[in-house]
Amino acid sequence: MKRWLLAVIVCSLVAAGCGRYKELPETIESGKTSDEVTEDSSESTQAETVGTSVLPQKKPVKVKGIYISGYMAGSEGFQAILDKVKGTEINAVVIDVKNDDGRITFAMDDAPTVKEIGAEKKYIRDMPAMMAQLKERGIYTIARVVAFRDPYLAEQKPEWSLKNKDGSLHRDNQGLAWVNPYCPEVWDYLVEVGEAASEAGFDEVQFDYIRFSTDSSMKQVAFDENETKGRSKTDIITEFIQYAYEKLSARNITVSADVFGTIIGSNVDAQAVGQVYSDMADHLDYICPMIYPSHYGDGNFGIDHPDTKPYDTIRAALNLSKSDLEKTRKDGASQAIVRPWLQDFTASYLKHHISYGKKEVRDQIKAVYDAGYDEWILWSASNRYTWDALLSEEEAKEEAEKIARLRATEEEESKAAAEAKAEAEAKTAVETKAAAETKPVPYKVESQAEKSLEGSVAAEETAAQESQAGEESQKSKKRSKPPVVIVTTGGSRNEK
Repeated sequence: MKRWLLAVIVCSLVAAGCGRYKELPETIESGKTSDEVTEDSSESTQAETVGTSVLPQKKPVKVKGIYISGYMAGSEGFQAILDKVKGTEINAVVIDVKNDDGRITFAMDDAPTVKEIGAEKKYIRDMPAMMAQLKERGIYTIARVVAFRDPYLAEQKPEWSLKNKDGSLHRDNQGLAWVNPYCPEVWDYLVEVGEAASEAGFDEVQFDYIRFSTDSSMKQVAFDENETKGRSKTDIITEFIQYAYEKLSARNITVSADVFGTIIGSNVDAQAVGQVYSDMADHLDYICPMIYPSHYGDGNFGIDHPDTKPYDTIRAALNLSKSDLEKTRKDGASQAIVRPWLQDFTASYLKHHISYGKKEVRDQIKAVYDAGYDEWILWSASNRYTWDALLSEEEAKEEAEKIARLRATEEEESKAAAEAKAEAEAKTAVETKAAAETKPVPYKVESQAEKSLEGSVAAEETAAQESQAGEESQKSKKRSKPPVVIVTTGGSRNEK
């Protein structure tokens, strides 16, 4: 009897240990909850049961990363990059899974549409071995999936692609075809690729080119009302993000997206590409604005030539990001963590540019921290990085501790200032009320004419003052230069 009872107790304990674990609380900076993130050394606490599959839990990582093309990842040069990364603050890599040509960079056996159209171009010949090496080094892996700029899919599936008014396949000024963001089959294809990337071992799926082409040829495109159903470009891009996020997040896949930096605070740019910053941030784990200084036109943020002022440009762009997201944040709703792309290339195609090296890269990183953010990724299309701009692991740890202390001090000072202000306002209100209650009210009999005259004089004086102030305001406006927002989409191959 005792043995039977002991067996029942043991079985009960085992069953209790196999129940679903709750997701880890998000970090404060995500805007999702103020709970602290706790980590458990036991692998079982990092799993989520979905059906019969056990999926890894999402674990927040403060990414400091670099981009690696699919071609580079499959070449001997990849090993040289990993050797450079070793011992530095870099803890993540963004690797092409679906590149700018629409080709899949490694074998995807469980992706039926990929197989159907022959999209694989196996730059990475042994993905399991590459992934094992990255995991062994403790590197966080992000799969870059180029979305709607997909000339390969467009050629293979013209019915899923943008068409001109004469019915021909639309091509941009570079001769590349784009798939149609309004086409649901395209959405499912992108989710298919994202799921396959996760199965291959990637920690995160990052969508790029989730937008419309911006060149002048778009005037030739005919959109079918049966497909658009009255939805604007921004409507459909946000809908896609929501759809992809729900599908991938249900499998515990972390999802991020790259967006133009110039859409932040610019409705003109947002409508042109179809990206509304705050709306997209509502349906992502991470949002990655491409705020390369070279992408901003002269005069933006009051800077004559933004490319020549990397710190000022990045700081201004991220201050605008913070303001935009704070204004639109909904109580109790999640909002993506901001993880910007930074420039590690020289924009020699610009008339006013500077060479980017150690100082320029480090200035951008400092601007990220000074703006209150913690994560960043460096972009170099050629994968040639300024390695001496990076800190060692120990230096980065010391820097992080210093930043944390500084932020804590600033927070305390800000809190104290707010409390002092509130106390002063409360004291002033009490004194004003007391003075009003004790001040004697003089008794005076005035004729209606005297009252009206006094009122008229006061009104005339007020009107004159307002008129003068208005004239001064108009003169001031004429003297000031209005901000200019320009979307830069052309230029060197160094640009995304």
